[in-house]
Amino acid sequence: MSNNTSLNKVRVWDLPTRLFHWALVICVTGQAITGMAGGDAMVWHLRLGHSVLALLLFRIIWGLVGGRWSRFSAFIYGPTSIINYLKGQGKPEHGVGHSPIGAASVFAMLGFLLAQVGSGLFSDDEIAFSGPLTRFVSNATVSLASHYHASIGKWVLLALVLLHLAAIIFYLHRKRNLVGPMLHGDKLLDFDAPASRDDTVSRTAALLILAACAALAYWVSSLGEAAF
Repeated sequence: MSNNTSLNKVRVWDLPTRLFHWALVICVTGQAITGMAGGDAMVWHLRLGHSVLALLLFRIIWGLVGGRWSRFSAFIYGPTSIINYLKGQGKPEHGVGHSPIGAASVFAMLGFLLAQVGSGLFSDDEIAFSGPLTRFVSNATVSLASHYHASIGKWVLLALVLLHLAAIIFYLHRKRNLVGPMLHGDKLLDFDAPASRDDTVSRTAALLILAACAALAYWVSSLGEAAF
């Protein structure tokens, strides 16, 4: 009997989560390229920054109401779970969504992306770029935000991205494809696990949430225009 006969196909990553993931990859890559290019490309750097803000706001809300394995409650682990996982004593559910180590990577990435986008809103390169919220804070705060955004945050994010890519390669070597499920949404498991909801209703709700987050990000971006 083939081993595949005992495997269960489970919808782990709902469509909104998958689209968020790849949209974030595209936007962050675009930001890195435009940030290094400078000059006229900074117009797109700013636009992509607002797009990332909308995506992050969406992910925070979706982490509360989204599919079963996309919710933060599914991958918030205590110290004991993390230690046991590192000892090779992980639980079966650690292989469904994010493992304790994967969860730490996700929270770190979301946290530092928020810090990078947030600092960008208050940054000023004194040449051609000024964040939309600079006029609401002191010069000292603008200077601090600008320094973090240009000299610290981007390198932290680069390190996290490289670690993420290294993890993908490592697990691929261990015969675990992390990319495939983020494309089609399903995982083959040798045990029963609840599936994430991924139907028309949930997808429509996600679209409405994203629209609201995009509107909020656009409003934040428009605050800088009032200064001119």
